[in-house]
Amino acid sequence: MPLLLIFILLPMLELWLMIKAGGVIGALPTVLLVIATAVLGLALLRHQGLSALMRAQARMQAGELPAEELVQGVFLALGGMLLLVPGFFTDAIGFLCLTPGLRQILVAALLRRVQVRSFHTGAGRPDPDVIEGEYRRDR
Repeated sequence: MPLLLIFILLPMLELWLMIKAGGVIGALPTVLLVIATAVLGLALLRHQGLSALMRAQARMQAGELPAEELVQGVFLALGGMLLLVPGFFTDAIGFLCLTPGLRQILVAALLRRVQVRSFHTGAGRPDPDVIEGEYRRDR
């Protein structure tokens, strides 16, 4: 069912919205608007992506797990991908993924439902629950 939504219903919705917009503002302004949202979205993605990457690096250097930054990176990538798909509905969802306040709420909600665990505690000390070793297969 999800594939039906993605590959059949979503393009039909996008076409319907573009036809409606073209009827109101004209064909050329509709095409230019779709191109403008893609360009604006990519600029936002570039700026916010670099910011998230710098925050993740800072947390890793402090010996912390950058779970929040990694999940934000997933939302940023999803938002950027949706902005590249031509259409107004996917652009709206993409911009929602790139809106910092809303993205932080979504990331916090997701991290409350998911347990994030590192194999190392602190700066390089192994987790006592992890047994490290080597093996070889004898024939």
